[in-house]
Amino acid sequence: MYRNIRHAVTALSLAGMFVVAAGCNSGAEQGTTPASAQTQPQQNNPDSTAQAATTEDPEPETTIESMSTLPMVDPEKSADTFIQRLSDKTALSENMAVHVRLPEPANEKLKDSLIRIVGSESSPVVMFRSDALVQMGLIKSSPGPEFFTSLSNFDDKELDRRLQTEADLLSGKLGETTPETVLFEGRSPVAMTKGLSFDLASLNAGIAVPAMLCPVTPASTTAAWGKSLLITAPQVVQDPTRTWDPCTGAGTQGGVWTFAHLMRQLATNSGNTPEVFVQRWLETWLNPQVINNDSVAQRLNMFNQVIQPWATASGGTATLVVDGAGRLGVSLTAPLNLNIAPFRLLAIVNRVDLGRTVNGPAGYGGGTTSQPVNAGELRFIFGVTQKVSATNCGLKQFTTIFEYGVPITGCSNVVAWARDWLNLNSFSTFNSGYLTALQGITQRVVMANLAPTKGNKNALNQIRTNEIALATDGKWELREFTLSAENFVANTDTPVSGLLRPHTVAQSPDDGLHSATSSALVDQYVRNVVLPTVPAGSGPAPAQCSSNYTVPYSFLGTRFRGGNSLIPPNSWKATSINPALPKELCARHDFSLNTCQGCHRSDTATVFTHVKPTTGVPAALSSFLTGGGPGSFITVSDTQFPASGAKWRFADLDRRWRRLHQLANCTSCSRFPIFSGGLVDAVGQMAGVVPIDPVGPLSSDPKFEVGPITDFAVVKKILDSRAQFAVGETEEPLNLVRPAESFTH
Repeated sequence: MYRNIRHAVTALSLAGMFVVAAGCNSGAEQGTTPASAQTQPQQNNPDSTAQAATTEDPEPETTIESMSTLPMVDPEKSADTFIQRLSDKTALSENMAVHVRLPEPANEKLKDSLIRIVGSESSPVVMFRSDALVQMGLIKSSPGPEFFTSLSNFDDKELDRRLQTEADLLSGKLGETTPETVLFEGRSPVAMTKGLSFDLASLNAGIAVPAMLCPVTPASTTAAWGKSLLITAPQVVQDPTRTWDPCTGAGTQGGVWTFAHLMRQLATNSGNTPEVFVQRWLETWLNPQVINNDSVAQRLNMFNQVIQPWATASGGTATLVVDGAGRLGVSLTAPLNLNIAPFRLLAIVNRVDLGRTVNGPAGYGGGTTSQPVNAGELRFIFGVTQKVSATNCGLKQFTTIFEYGVPITGCSNVVAWARDWLNLNSFSTFNSGYLTALQGITQRVVMANLAPTKGNKNALNQIRTNEIALATDGKWELREFTLSAENFVANTDTPVSGLLRPHTVAQSPDDGLHSATSSALVDQYVRNVVLPTVPAGSGPAPAQCSSNYTVPYSFLGTRFRGGNSLIPPNSWKATSINPALPKELCARHDFSLNTCQGCHRSDTATVFTHVKPTTGVPAALSSFLTGGGPGSFITVSDTQFPASGAKWRFADLDRRWRRLHQLANCTSCSRFPIFSGGLVDAVGQMAGVVPIDPVGPLSSDPKFEVGPITDFAVVKKILDSRAQFAVGETEEPLNLVRPAESFTH
């Protein structure tokens, strides 16, 4: 509903400028470095202005604005997905045309093509221009030449469910609603529109109707966010039967929402006791790490600020020791007592908005056929403490975030998962019914053995930490840990069982090797990789600013992705970007925003953490998340080009709320055929070219050039030949083809 509105908002000439909710905060808590501290030599920087990356950006200009200032667009013009009954079933029993408004192709050669192939070469989605299907008699009319069509086997029971949901929304059964909704492009609110009731009569008459719009939207309120999206309520984070507070000693040790419970589940199948599993994780800070050849310096204050006080509270002592290889470790006279871990629950976070349909980042939609949509992530955010006295908890500028990939797949299952979260708003208070329902949701994700193909058979994607409490240099540091093994040469990341391993940080360059202010390599990456993935024909940012890329281990023969992120630098710049060109301005901003530094500092005007670990309970949230409150958004001036007047809009909890509503109430599921890669070869043989977009190598030895198909006879031949290459079906949402976006935070 809110991803592809470029067609609608471009005409309005908007002026100014969506697979992760915790970071760092200002102020440092310094500790004493043990005498045995080892120093780490500085890595040589290949950029001409080495260490310029440490220069702090000036504070960006910010304002709070009302959503009512956004332009209003016609709902049908904002709709990017329509469905239409076919005149007759196809050989694959498909009965429904699913029309998607595609942007102009990245390859101009394909501008007039009647077919576009998206997804990947091995698992393609062949889409037919809708007016071509009219000419072939498959449908009565076209929603427009910019719509391309995939075919589906649709069960009308989905219509019954959809109509019942609409009735419930309109009756007030699902709570307060509003006829207006905010449209987002990527993370940015760009327009307002009104809802539409599903037009069953038109659908039955063979007319194309919008597929992903509901007539009304549940009201976006702070209370709604706090029950279904980012839960910080004291009744939850200090629940006496499910949490334990290291500050007060209140609660249930080992409760289902405690650090101890999560770590015990993680350690299952690791070959280690939970106590040793956690100790070895903490010891990674005591020694320099080399991750993708990035030298990550030790932070020995982990010993005196976390390990040693915890050991004392556990009834033992901790001593730093050196092994035969010269690496520091910890000798304990008694195991760390996980039940009294100095990790205080700050928030439980629903990131269903990170769910996507993926088969790699190839093609518009990021690959759409071989894997069903997933349910995003579930996160637990903890703040680290060091109790000083009965009245001083010693809250640290240190967050630890457990980020789980929800082990639920398949469109109908994801819709049910979204409904479970949305239904939490049916409880008037955080009563026992609410708490029991939330526990049922979280236990379906965090328990051992729920993800058989992942490390330790645990659903964890990664643990991220963000702190300045351990620093001796005044810099915040973000680290990442996984149950996987990275091969930086082979470009693989393979699940493994055992201990948590240090991991490269998502979407972030090595800030010790590359200057954040003047790196030629960063500039080349933004210009040659990020810029091509920004949609063709982009208009004023951020209304049309959305890219899809993955920062690689190496780029142009030089290692690129970092083993940690330090702040400062506060954002990333590209040296050759022309701010007068919206597409270039967009690419630079999107790249920087997706780094750890940009997301947790200047690009979002955040002071390091989005959920604050030192503000007490409930934890304070950043304006990047709240947008200044329901009904408003924050604007942040561009960090590299403030003089351009470009301002970027954020209201992330509102965005997540509308995505949750869309999944739970406005998403219908259907069955789409899966085709083998042989279909791409067959298209090439019949047409002499392959209309795959965006342009990329079809294989190491491509048989056909990328080019348009404009002959209707060839289109008909390709349509009829698809059945030969069908290898199964997959259940997908009707808007299965949509822009793949690089969201990591």
